[in-house]
Amino acid sequence: MKLFAIALLAWAPAWAQVTVHEYLVPEGHGVHDVWADRMPDGPVWFSAEVSGRLGILDPKRGKIDFVALGPGSLPHGVIAAADGAPWLTDRGQNAIARVDPNTRAVKLWRLPADAHVNLHSAAFDANGIHWFTGQAGFYGRLDPRSGAFRLFPAPKGPGPFGIHATAQGEVYYASFTGSYLAHLDRASGEVSVIEPPTPRQGARRLWSDSHGNIWVAEWHSGNLSRYQPASGKWTMWKAPGKEPHVYAVYVDETDKVWASEWSAQVILRLDPNTGSFEAFHSSSRTANVRQIHGRRGEVWTAESAADKIVVYHHH
Repeated sequence: MKLFAIALLAWAPAWAQVTVHEYLVPEGHGVHDVWADRMPDGPVWFSAEVSGRLGILDPKRGKIDFVALGPGSLPHGVIAAADGAPWLTDRGQNAIARVDPNTRAVKLWRLPADAHVNLHSAAFDANGIHWFTGQAGFYGRLDPRSGAFRLFPAPKGPGPFGIHATAQGEVYYASFTGSYLAHLDRASGEVSVIEPPTPRQGARRLWSDSHGNIWVAEWHSGNLSRYQPASGKWTMWKAPGKEPHVYAVYVDETDKVWASEWSAQVILRLDPNTGSFEAFHSSSRTANVRQIHGRRGEVWTAESAADKIVVYHHH
């Protein structure tokens, strides 16, 4: 039986608790996704989609370096493996790319030439298997040890978008076009489709909290929704403002939920215990944040419309 609830929302001012610092990326790179190294003051990786590079920000010095990924590169998602190395889904080269964090050497695992998947995002499971989505209607896995790929056709065809592995080792992805949540069986590769209560909601990105609950950013409905696998219960919080569109979502170490809302061009923070939303702005009139990541006390965003990397320090 599917359970769901609608949560009440409230506004709350929060500038006293959050400070914002911005890093301007040189023109011509086209920032897309972002991933912060887990160590304090460690590098912040970002995909530079236009220039075909991995961007490396040293927050302490404010220095940005770039690593070219190869001819025709169009990197989309970026994540870090357990060893701290950044990996990218490169739809231009139809490949998964790893950059050595010390030597900056690039290694590519190329998909079969006839596999036109339109690579999107990726996540590592607890066994080090690299799972990825393709908006053309596929999801798949790469075993970095053997180099073996497996591709699977997605239910309902095109649309696989954000993907995430929980702390408990479960892997889920969201289908934007298909408007569903998928739970992957890591052994067989098969998926169980989980239908959110709101039809045609446009599930885009997702993240998990410390309890293994899945938070989904819904573009069309403007909801931040929580799915609780243990009970099958859904709870929805409508983002504030007129006709909100929620794109990216991230859950911090205190289980507060951060999201990018494109209609008002703000970063939201939701306290699920109170239903209170707080809103934060960078200096950009149009930011278009497509991915959010963080580490203790910090939430990082990549502003694709402003070519900036922005950190929200929270206390």
